[in-house]
Amino acid sequence: MIRADGIEVVDELYTFVEGNEAINMALTTAATISSTATVITKLNPDLVVTVADRYETLGTAVASSYCGIPLIHIQGGEVTGNIDERVRHAVTKLADVHLVANTDSEARIRKMGENSASVFVTGCPSLDIVHESLLIPVPKIKEAVENYGVGAAVDITEPFLVVLQHPETESYKESYDRMRKTLVAVEHLDLPCLIFWPNVDAGADATSKAIRVVREEGMLKNSRYIKNLDGKVFLRLLKLSKCLIGNSSVGIRECSFMGVPVVNVGDRQLGRMQANNVRDSIWDSNEILNATRSQIRHGTYPASTIYGDGMSGERIAEILSQDLKILPKRFVDT
Repeated sequence: MIRADGIEVVDELYTFVEGNEAINMALTTAATISSTATVITKLNPDLVVTVADRYETLGTAVASSYCGIPLIHIQGGEVTGNIDERVRHAVTKLADVHLVANTDSEARIRKMGENSASVFVTGCPSLDIVHESLLIPVPKIKEAVENYGVGAAVDITEPFLVVLQHPETESYKESYDRMRKTLVAVEHLDLPCLIFWPNVDAGADATSKAIRVVREEGMLKNSRYIKNLDGKVFLRLLKLSKCLIGNSSVGIRECSFMGVPVVNVGDRQLGRMQANNVRDSIWDSNEILNATRSQIRHGTYPASTIYGDGMSGERIAEILSQDLKILPKRFVDT
């Protein structure tokens, strides 16, 4: 996708360490530090830009900081209920410039001792592609679902649900049971469903196993299973759906901007700013079921701009194109 945008790729780093345990995230971070440090020492870039809160983000941040390359961090200052929050705040303390989604995030970063002159409220760039996604014709979305999925045929011109659930890394050993509880709730909703596979965190194998076992048991006969879709296609699909069920940040960010009803399950997004489109649920099939029924009855919500207005990329580009004054990294008491 980067090449398709006309950007030259000067190197590719293969740093992911396969496995379902927490140690694999630590090993991936270490591999990312090693590989990234080697490459940026060779390339000597003017800036390194990293985003959000994953172990790849932390590895990149550590490497660039030790190599003396100014670090730009996008989406800092937010809170979540996962190890991701620790990573996000750690990257904030390594970063030289902070490009944040909203004033709440800006305030947290200032409380962390960062110089206010290095913090810019730009909005979240993940919202920028929403505008483009909504222009995609429905037949193209239908084609993508048919080509990249397995299982039952789902007519996306009729009511359907989307499930996207990731493991909670701080309690990843419960991932199988939690995925199963969500799928049991979906089984009782009697609506076609598109079920997506989880990301590659600790607990992902167990989450995927629950999906496979439920399917083999003959449940969810009117569901289709999809590994991955192009980002814009996925957002258009969410806009067409009746509700998103799971714990992905897309339900908190992009779905708030699109007004899509969301049932957010568990603690992965705990403490994150939410719009009215989100209804929280504990890990209980009946709770998830009732919350989803309520969201389906409600229907579409008004669009929210708590994470930006879809023009963040232009603001970020403008900031990065300037002669940025990289301030000495000192703790600022407030």
